[in-house]
Amino acid sequence: MSNLLLVDDEPRMLDLLELYLSPHGYTCTKVQSGKEAIRAVEEKPFDLVLLDVMMPKYDGWKTCEDLRSISEVPIIMVTARDQKTDIVKGLNMGADDYVTKPFDEDELLARVKALLRRTSNADQIEVDGLMWDGEKYKLSYNGHFIPVTPKEFAMIGHLMRNPERVFSREHLIDIVWGINSETEGRTIDSHVRNIREKVRQTGFPIDDYFQTVWGVGYKWVKGTGETNS
Repeated sequence: MSNLLLVDDEPRMLDLLELYLSPHGYTCTKVQSGKEAIRAVEEKPFDLVLLDVMMPKYDGWKTCEDLRSISEVPIIMVTARDQKTDIVKGLNMGADDYVTKPFDEDELLARVKALLRRTSNADQIEVDGLMWDGEKYKLSYNGHFIPVTPKEFAMIGHLMRNPERVFSREHLIDIVWGINSETEGRTIDSHVRNIREKVRQTGFPIDDYFQTVWGVGYKWVKGTGETNS
């Protein structure tokens, strides 16, 4: 059963989305603002977010951008705006798909199912023998367990899931510690050193993959043998 977060400032639209989705086994949580959506994602995991764009004060684009800074949860924008520039803007903000109102129930369900199908297999990432297993909460190299802390596990997993993308220290703090954390950048540097040392001891060439982008932050370089399963 998948947990969906429905975000819209109109209660009737939230009720309609729930009416369409709940008979198909989806558990729906309904919120009426972007700020409520951020709090909800910080408090519990969701499998997908259906996000309205035209909300007052804290619109869907801003909500999408802020959600993406703390979570990789799949996002479908649901809106009456169907201009190409608006669709491109939403996707650039981090949305995974876009549905325009009024929408067809069958199309909405198909898009939800398709996006969940694409993202449901992201619990394991393997790069040239280095395995990050989110389901078992385990990091290993060629079968040998690597004893990382929960924060270290979350950090390397986020980087491995987003190869070639550079993350600033501030961005990593928001993702790993939470958006309201008072953690400082040097804590990130300390965790990076620890991760590299622990993985390096196994023989995996971590410095070829986990790279520093001077003056910006860190990134994971995509390997030739990388797979998601």
